[in-house]
Amino acid sequence: MNRRTLTVTLFLPLLLSGCIGDDYSDIRQFMEEVKARPKKQIEPIPIYPPYKSYTYSVMANRSPFAKPMAIKEISRLVGPVSSVKPNEDRAREYLETFAVESLSLVGHIQKGGVMYALINDGQDSVHPVTVGNYLGRNHGKIVGLTETEINLTEIVPGGGDTWVERPRTISLQE
Repeated sequence: MNRRTLTVTLFLPLLLSGCIGDDYSDIRQFMEEVKARPKKQIEPIPIYPPYKSYTYSVMANRSPFAKPMAIKEISRLVGPVSSVKPNEDRAREYLETFAVESLSLVGHIQKGGVMYALINDGQDSVHPVTVGNYLGRNHGKIVGLTETEINLTEIVPGGGDTWVERPRTISLQE
């Protein structure tokens, strides 16, 4: 016999001798008490109302945290008579269907010596724009572009039949 087999043969009876004896009366008594208890009815699983999804539909409106421009301020900007008005004959660009508040600057690229800003439209799509492109619902034309912001000029109604140019900036979102 090898040493390992001899060790197992000698010590196995010694280890099993610890399991001999009837000193489990307290465990048996507890088990009998548990079995003798009256059985309870299991509560049914609670029924929850089905989840109703909510669609946030006012994303395109003005942010409640942005100060609205008062009519007095607009009329003060207009002056006597303004010759500013939007060009209704030009073809509308895709990003003009979104409010400026819902658009965000997420980066920039340079291609052929021209800098393009990357705009997220809030619907998980990114669009390249450059100086001269339009975005936002108020005829916003991009007039300046840096790595961290877009400067645009919007044309908004000034009361009556007048229009007012309003500067706007979209900063890089970090």
